[in-house]
Amino acid sequence: MNRSTAGSPADQEEVASLVQRLAVLLAAGVAPPSAWGYLVPDDGQAVPSTLVEVVSAIRNHTAADDAILNAVGGSPESAGWRGLAAAWGVASAAGAPLAPTLAELAASLRDLAETGREVQVALAAPIATARMVMALPAVGVLFGLALGFDTLGTLFGTPAGLVCLAAGVGLMVAARFWNKRLVRSAAPVAHSPGLTLDLVAIAVSGGASIERATQTVDDACRRSAIPIEQDRLAIDSVLHLSRRAGVPAAALLRSEAAEVRRRARSDGARRAATLSVTLMLPLGLCILPAFMLLGVAPLLIAVISSTVAGL
Repeated sequence: MNRSTAGSPADQEEVASLVQRLAVLLAAGVAPPSAWGYLVPDDGQAVPSTLVEVVSAIRNHTAADDAILNAVGGSPESAGWRGLAAAWGVASAAGAPLAPTLAELAASLRDLAETGREVQVALAAPIATARMVMALPAVGVLFGLALGFDTLGTLFGTPAGLVCLAAGVGLMVAARFWNKRLVRSAAPVAHSPGLTLDLVAIAVSGGASIERATQTVDDACRRSAIPIEQDRLAIDSVLHLSRRAGVPAAALLRSEAAEVRRRARSDGARRAATLSVTLMLPLGLCILPAFMLLGVAPLLIAVISSTVAGL
């Protein structure tokens, strides 16, 4: 399964705040181009450079979704902006009201940010542990020097030391790549879980048919580089349930999006717990032997050499 890349929780929170302000301005009757302009303060206060670019393009009569995508491109840190571009494009194409659409999107982005923060917190401890244990061999070398033994001279100046050095460095390199692979495998598969479900909810809330709504969302996701395949089965299942039960699909889709994000939180916690255990493998098989080769073996060689020289 391909792993999507998305922005950080801070990026999504920042965009959520801007989207919430837009929703309030539009609900108050402000025209969209003017509402965007009001997001840039006139008192010289610092604002994101992306926002300045977007507002400038909109003032030059560029559609808001095009302006956003032109400003952020395919940057992996711009998932919040690309989500806004997709939502704006879907709402415009489907005829959905912008103010409630943006209010719902702001809530979704905050929920995504919260999910991302919880996963980051869960993974922080095992990742920090992996980085700390990588320093064990260096600690062993320094410990030998602190005891007054020339462990560095032994490592670089004797045949036995050179063998220990080569083997120890090889094990450390293997441990580094192994740790990176384990951490990468524990990263979330989808960094924006449920977002496409929210986009379909926006499309159907505008009164479009199911076929037109899904096609509109497909087109918007493709333009905004938002992966939709991760939620395809969930979308089809919810739409099928809506048709069977004869109930509006928008509420069902938003409920499913919230459930997808809840499962993403649980999955992140499970992956972090698994990572804490699997990181013991490179520790036991690579790092501890490297510690023995680089820290303990040179110390023993130095002790034996000094003892023999003293006889």
